[in-house]
Amino acid sequence: MDRKLEKKTWTPKFIAIVTGSVLLVSFVFYQLVFADARSSMNVSMERITIATVSEGEFTDYIPVSGSIEPGEVFFLDAIERGNIQEIVRESGAIVDVGDTILVLTNSNLQLEVMERETGLYFQINNLRQTRLLLDQNDLQQQGQLAEIDYQINLLQPQYERFKELHEKKLISDRELEEVKEQYDYNLKRKKLTYESYKNDSVARSIQKRQLRDSELRMEQSLNGVGHILDNLVVRAPIAGQLSTEQIEVGQSINSGERYGQIDILDKFKVRVPIDELYLPRVNTGLKGTFTFSGGTYELEINKIYPNVTGGRFEVDMVFTGETPSGIRRGQTVRIRLELGESEQARLLPSGGFYKDTGGNWVFVVNPESGKAEKRNIRLGRKNPEFYEVLEGLNAGEKVIVSGYENFGKNEVLNLR
Repeated sequence: MDRKLEKKTWTPKFIAIVTGSVLLVSFVFYQLVFADARSSMNVSMERITIATVSEGEFTDYIPVSGSIEPGEVFFLDAIERGNIQEIVRESGAIVDVGDTILVLTNSNLQLEVMERETGLYFQINNLRQTRLLLDQNDLQQQGQLAEIDYQINLLQPQYERFKELHEKKLISDRELEEVKEQYDYNLKRKKLTYESYKNDSVARSIQKRQLRDSELRMEQSLNGVGHILDNLVVRAPIAGQLSTEQIEVGQSINSGERYGQIDILDKFKVRVPIDELYLPRVNTGLKGTFTFSGGTYELEINKIYPNVTGGRFEVDMVFTGETPSGIRRGQTVRIRLELGESEQARLLPSGGFYKDTGGNWVFVVNPESGKAEKRNIRLGRKNPEFYEVLEGLNAGEKVIVSGYENFGKNEVLNLR
């Protein structure tokens, strides 16, 4: 007899379908809820550089290079034009005050000096002749006064006698009148001549003072003209080391042309070009250090040249202490220029990551998971060694500091 077979619900096929569906749903749920959806890539540890964030002293400084220059320089400029007749001291020689450096020759200048001297002598002689005429005029007027006084001295007693004789009726009226007229005439003449002499004396005094002043100026000019030729012999105005351009005997040097300088050897300074980016932060008084022959020496900015050329400006730095022995003009030194005071801060070693992120984020390494994850940070000041960390990183954390150009837009790096 046929028996009815019951249909099984949980067949192996059905169980397999249900199991697969559950696994599929679970996988989708895990991916949506628990799985890391961030983009990632595998990176070899050998291709990256990892540094540790630390707590320490942050020194705000920049490295700059400067050239040694004399602290004081006296430039040698030609006063008079001429041809070099003799080079007495060569470039590099040590000179004292008054030492002869060059001897120039200029025939035209010599002729010009002679003509000017002749002209000045002629003018001085004219002035002296004018002064002599004034003195003669003064003597002539004095002689006129003396002559008038003589006539008065003769006429006065005669006039007195004639008056007595006239009273006694011994002479006529006409005789008395003639003597009286001569006497009165000489009195008036004396008064007028004296007034003229007094006025002329004042004018002569002023004129003679002006003549003396003019003569003094001409003598000074004559003395100056006489020293013009002295300028053809070039002497050292100060003691130091002579440094001249390439000059040869017979070479022409124009007036005002700079042909050398004298460096004072006991003083040096350093001329330092600095990027214009730091112009607002550079002030006089900032200090810097450099090493030379195993010693460390300190410098200080004492002058800033604000003109910017080729994206750089220059400063002068002087030694605040001992000057290194053996240093020479033109040498280049590497200076650590401090822009601010040292402070305690979290420090992140510098690296190529900054040019890719602008310091806004970094990859932080998680040693437990073996991954490096992207994290936003904020950096402050920087120096050639460290960045100052303001936010986003703690001391002891490890950060990839090498370049990020090969990481694309991935947010997680799987370190292998």
